[in-house]
Amino acid sequence: MNAPATLPAGLRHDWTREEIEALFALPFADLVFEAARVHRENFNPNEVQVSTLLSIKTGACPEDCAYCPQSVRYDTGLEREALMAVDKVVAEARKARANGASRFCMGAAWRSPKDRQLDVVIEMVKAVKAEGLETCCTLGMLTAEQAARLAEAGLDYYNHNIDTSPEHYQDIITTRGFEDRLNTLQNVRDAGINVCCGGIVGLGEDQSDRAGMLQVLASMDPHPESVPINQLVAVEGTPLAEAPPVDPLDFVRTIAVARILMPKSHVRLSAGRTAMSDEMQALCFLAGANSIFYGDKLLTTPNPESSRDMQLFARLGVKAV
Repeated sequence: MNAPATLPAGLRHDWTREEIEALFALPFADLVFEAARVHRENFNPNEVQVSTLLSIKTGACPEDCAYCPQSVRYDTGLEREALMAVDKVVAEARKARANGASRFCMGAAWRSPKDRQLDVVIEMVKAVKAEGLETCCTLGMLTAEQAARLAEAGLDYYNHNIDTSPEHYQDIITTRGFEDRLNTLQNVRDAGINVCCGGIVGLGEDQSDRAGMLQVLASMDPHPESVPINQLVAVEGTPLAEAPPVDPLDFVRTIAVARILMPKSHVRLSAGRTAMSDEMQALCFLAGANSIFYGDKLLTTPNPESSRDMQLFARLGVKAV
């Protein structure tokens, strides 16, 4: 593949690993140009969807995800917090709406929720929707019955990332398998809830793993409505604390390839933005990212101040939606 003009057109679910690796191998300018073209065909390039993420239950997770400070297996200094009260979650949702967020995401550090815990989350979903916001949850693995209950409550999106390629997965997580991830995603899709699913760049993977991760996402039919691409936030005390930083242009390439493979999905520039320059973020928006998390924290890790985001949007002529 020597030039963007040779790229296959249309919405596809049959991308091969070879085709995706060829996209990664394009000259940077050609890749970003093609991603920007695809973006403009499907979205207003000067609009970015804004979500806010709140940790509604923090720490003490039994999983061993090597990147996560919420795992009970690692000493990261994180204080455990019980499941928040519904009225406190609603107060945070109102703040998010006042600050310009259109979607409110609630995350709980569970392997999978117990039904009594899900009862409380369902109250939260209903109350946040009543505030005029779209709702999203990330609660770990779900059964088909639990997904159906969330759908009945009106949940708009469910986030469950695959994190990395199937081949690299067991180097990062051993307490659940890659198929467990896919099973939850299928339960969510079968319940009629929009899927939010992406991965993390910087887990010690190589470019082939990034291609493999995106191939799994692009093979889903339909594609995930929201695709968060995270840059690892290396947290002291986790096994990946000393992971080398991601090359900024490699990260932009990942955004661009995601945009080409999933042209109608929202590609979210997600965790790790505090380490990104304004110029790097601008390149990501140019390459097809059109969603961000907005607010001072992503679950337990820092996020750019809201004022910085709005200043950057003003400089770029971008409208938050």
